[in-house]
Amino acid sequence: MSKQHYPLDGITVIDLSHVYNGPYATFLMAMAGANVIKVEPFQGEHLRSRGDMGGAALPFAMLNSNKKPVTLNLKTEKGRELLRELVQRADILVENFAPGVMDRLGLGADELHKINPRLVYGSSSGYGKDGPYRDYPAMDLVMQAMCGVIDSTGFADQPPVKSGAALCDFMAGIHLYGAIMTALYERERTGIGRTVEVSMQDATYASLASNLGMLHARGDKAPARTGNRHGGLGISPYNVYPTTDGYVVLNCPGDHHFHSVLDVLGRPDLKDDPRFVSRSARVENFEAVDELLESWTRTQSRNEVARLMLEKKVPCAPVRGLAEVMQDENMHARGSLQRIQHPELGEVVVPHSPLVFEGSTRLEIEPSLPLGASNDEVYGTWLGHTPEELQVLKTEGVIS
Repeated sequence: MSKQHYPLDGITVIDLSHVYNGPYATFLMAMAGANVIKVEPFQGEHLRSRGDMGGAALPFAMLNSNKKPVTLNLKTEKGRELLRELVQRADILVENFAPGVMDRLGLGADELHKINPRLVYGSSSGYGKDGPYRDYPAMDLVMQAMCGVIDSTGFADQPPVKSGAALCDFMAGIHLYGAIMTALYERERTGIGRTVEVSMQDATYASLASNLGMLHARGDKAPARTGNRHGGLGISPYNVYPTTDGYVVLNCPGDHHFHSVLDVLGRPDLKDDPRFVSRSARVENFEAVDELLESWTRTQSRNEVARLMLEKKVPCAPVRGLAEVMQDENMHARGSLQRIQHPELGEVVVPHSPLVFEGSTRLEIEPSLPLGASNDEVYGTWLGHTPEELQVLKTEGVIS
């Protein structure tokens, strides 16, 4: 069998990032074949060090498969010099420190490009490096508030609610991956790397398109929150409906979808009802639409509703709990979710990359490793430092 090839074979990434957005970008690189060296302080990156509080061990394992973890004390000059050695051989560096941190360490993009002009330097922060909010601290919850996610989530007559998902972090991570890959493509043509940056605020804005569209159309009359209805109140039916054993969601973007719904409900006589004859009419009469659907869904199980609707090609799904989603047969069949034996966590379900490269089988998932597990491999075998030199670095508090 011929050797498998992956898009980022031969690319080395220095990953200084922590928690979600940077580590997700570098996870995508690792699963595309890149050699990702995860550089952490002695106490571990922030997500790893949350593990003792419960709930963080699995997220760390999810985002750090196929990476080589090393420890490095960047507060020492020898630690900074060791990072420069890594950068000399690297293609990409990723960090998501607050703006200015790397410059204060003498490791900013300009300085590192003097060492390696081919380096693609990727940076992510909450608000970006050059706006008036530059120095504001930012985490996903804060960004959800600033971006309008919280204000647009929930029901109009109730307080706003944060998204259950860490939307802003992962939006930024996906965009950061895209920016770095774009710069890497440019470098292959020009031979020169560049700095790219992504702010969480910038990356999240476009996801509110439906809500922004309603604001543009209705101005002050636009409701801030629409519950489970369409964010732009432009589609009906579009809602969460109760069943005998839970809930389903249903979305009818076109008239033919709604005609199929009426067939499932056994009410084809309503196809010419003026309240339902067009999408605009259904939006104006959304309460009647929802009442019609709900009177039927309440008599059915969620899976039966989904089965009948999907047979008619109506977008519909049961509202599933996370335990169900973790066992999703489609994602496991595709290999995008996999069960692995983790040396610290036992059997766990972790994601593979959503990016599928046809012609190459998915890389085997290598479980996330303990803090500093790759020190000898990276600093010794790869950089060429002798065991004696490594011992001195450990004694001097440069590596742990």
